[in-house]
Amino acid sequence: MRPSSGGVFEVTVDGKLVFSKKALNRHAAPGEVLELIRQCA
Repeated sequence: MRPSSGGVFEVTVDGKLVFSKKALNRHAAPGEVLELIRQCA
């Protein structure tokens, strides 16, 4: 985890961006980020 500011919430797995609140202009749905992380495994 890395601190950020300005409401940026991005999740990366092994250097690959899997979710970006900034790019999608929305919050993640419940369970969405976990599912995206599982898909990377």
